[in-house]
Amino acid sequence: MRIDSDPVSLSLCKPMKVREKRKSNHLNHVSPGQLTKKYSSCSTIFLDDSTVSQPNLRTTIKCVTLAIYYHIKNRDANRSLDIFDERSHPLTVEKVPEEYFKHDPEHKFIYRFVRTLFSAAQLTAECAIVTLVYLERLLTYAEIDICPTNWKRIVLGAILLASKVWDDQAVWNVDYCQILKDITVEDMNEMERHFLELLQFNINVPASVYAKYYFDLRSLADDNNVNFLFAPLSKERAQNLEAISRLCEDKDLCRAAIRRSLSADNCIGVQRSNAILS
Repeated sequence: MRIDSDPVSLSLCKPMKVREKRKSNHLNHVSPGQLTKKYSSCSTIFLDDSTVSQPNLRTTIKCVTLAIYYHIKNRDANRSLDIFDERSHPLTVEKVPEEYFKHDPEHKFIYRFVRTLFSAAQLTAECAIVTLVYLERLLTYAEIDICPTNWKRIVLGAILLASKVWDDQAVWNVDYCQILKDITVEDMNEMERHFLELLQFNINVPASVYAKYYFDLRSLADDNNVNFLFAPLSKERAQNLEAISRLCEDKDLCRAAIRRSLSADNCIGVQRSNAILS
């Protein structure tokens, strides 16, 4: 039986003005620009600037979600953990038919899910690539598979972490609760903690790793006839990438930063939004 529609797909949300709402404090108010001394500009890396070229962001998301799709399709088993199981931790109050979890999602459903989150939270193509880094790192470290029952929560956790660590103006857990209107901030916090612990707090993404993922995505785009056009990575953004990467090498600092981030989310205490996003 083929599933023709996604019962928990999201309607496209209007962008939340999260960049105007909060300044990131998840890295102890340390500006990446303060740590850029003597760092390589990594001028051979290419990166989309979504404020200038929105189609490039869409292309990046398409390639990242293709990679996720093939991870699901080519898995050897269905190893998972309860925290990522959508049957135990649903993203919607509406009950999802058990049949839904017996079939691999089509690429268009994965793309729609990720695209909705990136559009609503105003995330960048850079964040999309780091999301894939974290997702693949989780599968390796935790020795699990991404499958129909867990793909949405794994992807959501990777996006959440990537947007907090690598985006200029972090998106808080409570912001995602405004996009996924039935999920609680407590659930988001718990998933984030588990994700980080499974990564052993290794959220460092050196420029060399970023470059490897970029070129792998280019190859994936070529193989799937996707036009992959990126603007060159500017010196300033390359320095920021290196600076954040150096900062993330300190796992003790990362643990403290995430604790502050989770505490901030808990203090906000915003209830679940029941608004219909359009």
